[in-house]
Amino acid sequence: MSREMLQLAEALASEKNVDPEVVFSALEFALSTAAKKKANREHMDVRVEIDRHTGEYKTFRRWLIVADEDYTYPDVEKTIEEIQEEIPDTTLQIGEYHEELLENEGFGRQAAQTAKQIILQRIRDAEREQILEEFLARKEDIVIGTVKRVERHGAIIEIGKLDALLPRDQMIPRENFRNGDRVRALFLRVDEIGASGRKQVILSRTSRDFLVKLFAMEVPEIEDGLLEIKEAARDPGHRAKIAVKANDQRIDPQGTCIGVRGSRVNAVTNELSGERIDVVLWSPETAQFVINALSPAEVTRILIDEDKHAVDVIVAEDQLALAIGRGGQNVRLAADLTGWQLNIMTVAEAEERNAAEDAAIRNLFVEHLNVDEETADILVQEGFATLEEVAYVPAAELLEIEGFDENIVETLRNRARDAILTLAIASEEKLEDVEEDMRNLDGIDQEMLRDLAQAGITTRDDLAELAVDELIEITGVSEEEAKKVILAAREHWFTEEN
Repeated sequence: MSREMLQLAEALASEKNVDPEVVFSALEFALSTAAKKKANREHMDVRVEIDRHTGEYKTFRRWLIVADEDYTYPDVEKTIEEIQEEIPDTTLQIGEYHEELLENEGFGRQAAQTAKQIILQRIRDAEREQILEEFLARKEDIVIGTVKRVERHGAIIEIGKLDALLPRDQMIPRENFRNGDRVRALFLRVDEIGASGRKQVILSRTSRDFLVKLFAMEVPEIEDGLLEIKEAARDPGHRAKIAVKANDQRIDPQGTCIGVRGSRVNAVTNELSGERIDVVLWSPETAQFVINALSPAEVTRILIDEDKHAVDVIVAEDQLALAIGRGGQNVRLAADLTGWQLNIMTVAEAEERNAAEDAAIRNLFVEHLNVDEETADILVQEGFATLEEVAYVPAAELLEIEGFDENIVETLRNRARDAILTLAIASEEKLEDVEEDMRNLDGIDQEMLRDLAQAGITTRDDLAELAVDELIEITGVSEEEAKKVILAAREHWFTEEN
């Protein structure tokens, strides 16, 4: 039998062109499986050890040594106390294995067949791993392959000997592939599939990086470093925007990316199933970048709110539809490109909003500074928007206002300080009305609590009933923060339902 074992291992290793150790390992597994079947104990732990030189083998049953409190599986575990009783002089410790020699199970036809199947599977796994390693070593961003088959969850793309997956959600909408089609895609990542840990290459045709890499292939100046794509935004299959910057002042970045008669941009568009691409100039200045990003719409003026990371974009009435785009596409892509929240409005809407804001500030001054509307209007026209500005800006600035003398300035400043203190006390009193379960919500802080209390939101249910945009308007937090807080406030609703 020992000679037969060596001959079998040698024959299989030669036939499958694999390391003999792979064959021996598979044979050991097959023999251990046969031993478990013979004992009718599928869950016991059996180890087989084949001598690589003689072909002789031994079969062992193993138990893991565990502490009393961890003892769960009697077929494969023994407590340290049990082992010490069985073998008084044992040196085994918790976490080590105790082995008992078993009678060898004959290596019959079924065991041989099992071993062969295991060897074939391991060979296939090794080949896949080697092919994957070779693919990753090439560090290819853009790959070209052939559609091997189309499945419900995506298309299997054959790249040389490697099978990669192009998932449905990474395909351009309305894109249909058939077996044999040539496909270009971006290498996205490597996923592990199932408990086996088999690795799968994932491709993408919707990633913005795919758009950038395609331009790099079409525009040699990008690879040469003469120009670069600073930002990109996509609505895959429909429209995209890229922001380009020249590192050589002699180069026109837009014209270079577009190409003669649009040849370069059209080549990328054709690869992306007709996706329309706007090439805009990148600028380090937020205002200019936003104006460029909203092209082809013409912008009248913009107002930047650094605190809210938002930009109010004011356009003429005939430019409104162009600025927003079909289904909000143009403004959405421009926002993605610039990283700013963009609020589009007409000149008339901006004037109406400004008038409403001015009226609110005017009423604030009339009520809390105890001045007439004319004086309040003067403060608004001079750019004062809060009581804090009136109270704490240098007195010299107020004295520059026509008709304001030292007595008026001092009176206004004192009244503003008194009003701030009074409002702060009132705010703290309202804060006391906020219920405890609302105070302890994740993501909520004192400043947010004050804003909510000021708006009459004092219970968890009050907060839970708010829409995200309402919470943003009250507190000025980001959309992500607002969603987190509202979900936390609503959590008890779902718990009660369950």
